Amino acid sequence: MKFAQNITRCKGLLKALTLAILVLASVMPPTVLANDSEKATFNSTTTLQTILSSSHRSIANRDRDKYRHPAQTLEFFGLRPNMTVVELWPGGGWYTEILAPFLASKGLLIITNLTPSTSKPALAFQEKLAANPEVFGKVKVAQINPPNELTLAPDNSVDIVVTFRNIHNWVKAGYDEQVYAAAYKALKPGGILGVEEHRALEGTSLEESIKTGYMSEAGVIAAVEKAGFKLVGKSEINANPKDTKDYPGGVWTLPPTLSQGQKDRQRFLTIGESDRMTLKFIKPKAS
Repeated sequence: MKFAQNITRCKGLLKALTLAILVLASVMPPTVLANDSEKATFNSTTTLQTILSSSHRSIANRDRDKYRHPAQTLEFFGLRPNMTVVELWPGGGWYTEILAPFLASKGLLIITNLTPSTSKPALAFQEKLAANPEVFGKVKVAQINPPNELTLAPDNSVDIVVTFRNIHNWVKAGYDEQVYAAAYKALKPGGILGVEEHRALEGTSLEESIKTGYMSEAGVIAAVEKAGFKLVGKSEINANPKDTKDYPGGVWTLPPTLSQGQKDRQRFLTIGESDRMTLKFIKPKAS
């Protein structure tokens, strides 16, 4: 008799607990109930701010927004969702994660990549794209092999070409002029080249720039204009006055690289990421 009563009591408690869970679920917001496997969805009305807070971006990548100001930077370049955009040397895809969903419905994102079979970073980036078709499924890859193979897109077909912290590598490799020429060729007349790059102290030599990763703003402007572009705007969106640019490991001393390891780590974290120039060039329309 007691055993039967205990069974009945347990059934009653289980029923009450189940009911309580259902009631709680009905009043909790969806964001609380959502799990990590939930897929991000984007459409033609998705804003940059929505993308920046989306779960497809890692916490580490989102933490860098305060240094890189992606929405303000892309708005300065004149980005719109119906544009064709080329992202040069996307690295690990930090900006690709923002550009791809923003352009997916009405525009087109083209990214450059080396041959995956010859480059581990290129293979890793290709795998990143393939692993998340909801975000990257419409991205087009322009396979390049600089300095000789640098076709980005059909001539005069692109609205904006963007590059983020790549110029020091191009200069070091000796093919920066070829990259500017390829961008000029791909852009429509009136198209924009958007540049973000580590900014050197005035008077820094080219040799020192190559060593430290900090480039002369005047030198960058001169080199890009030599390719036929015209400077139409500068922004201090990505400036950092705390950056003294005199570190033993160059710009890589600062986050996110922190090349000195634990040595003076807190000091470099307090400084933050590098001081950067943000420049906007135009391919002039035919007169």
